Amino acid sequence: MRRVLVPLHVPAVAPLTRRAAGIVSLGGETMGTTWSVKLVAANADAGDAILRIVQAELARVIAQMSQWEPQSDISRFNRAAAGSWHQLPDEFFYVLRTALALAHETGGAYDPTIGALSEIWGFGVAAGRKDHAPEAAAIDRAREACGWQAVALDAERSAALQPGGVSLDLSSIAKGFAVDLVAQALVRHGCNDHLVEIGGELRGTGTKPDGSPWWVALEETQGAAFETIVALHGLSIATSGDSRRYIEAGGRKLSHTIDPRSGWPIRDTLASVTVLHASCMHADALATALSVLGAEEGYSFAASRDLAARFVMRGVDGPRERITPAFEAMLD
Repeated sequence: MRRVLVPLHVPAVAPLTRRAAGIVSLGGETMGTTWSVKLVAANADAGDAILRIVQAELARVIAQMSQWEPQSDISRFNRAAAGSWHQLPDEFFYVLRTALALAHETGGAYDPTIGALSEIWGFGVAAGRKDHAPEAAAIDRAREACGWQAVALDAERSAALQPGGVSLDLSSIAKGFAVDLVAQALVRHGCNDHLVEIGGELRGTGTKPDGSPWWVALEETQGAAFETIVALHGLSIATSGDSRRYIEAGGRKLSHTIDPRSGWPIRDTLASVTVLHASCMHADALATALSVLGAEEGYSFAASRDLAARFVMRGVDGPRERITPAFEAMLD
């Protein structure tokens, strides 16, 4: 069975002048995953110029926010001495400020200073993939190195304080921000109809040449009774789940999403959380935050803020879904 989500402002038809236009498809690798861009262009040769634009925006995010790059801004911050202030590039400061605001709003369920925990669970830079859980003492030590409250910001200087030993990890927000950055660059260069995707996070603007929206299918948990497709027109979508990144320890699948409050991966009863939002950066971070909050508290958080979110839980009878009123309102 198929169901459809359509924002109310999706246009029904495209101008006749766009009928001759075609779709240019581009793609590559970035941030440990893949990216793709589809855009409407009257000239198929536009691909080379657009490719350079996309690569420049992706390189900017990596140079600022990739902890896998030793000389990136985030890596230098993570190595910096205790008590030192660091002026950050505008993009990095904006993403960090957004992440810290969400950490405050969720009571620490979302925490951009989770780097030490990511490392010991095998999802960080230095550590390889784990086949067992860390010892409790190691988890406690890593938790002591986390703490979003200790990172102070100076908005006038776009600066951040390294309190000492804090390791930022923006993996749960940087890809979404990169999607937004690429989409904005495309608009600046006159490409007003496009679909941008990085590692499964997507943002669609405008329509295809025939006037239809950019349709994408949500990733469904095995055993789902239906397929959900979404019209991405001025809308972004992000999903946090354990279908791709996880470790298996003690016969259990442990998610790569870690609860910074406990130091442990979230429970495997929550298969995925999907968020629809105008900003892919916010959708990306919120999907992680709601996953950590869990099916009950996360749902209440999303519903009270009018967020369009879907929670998929595993059960003995197969996957079970719960959607917020804002998500349900988009169902056609």
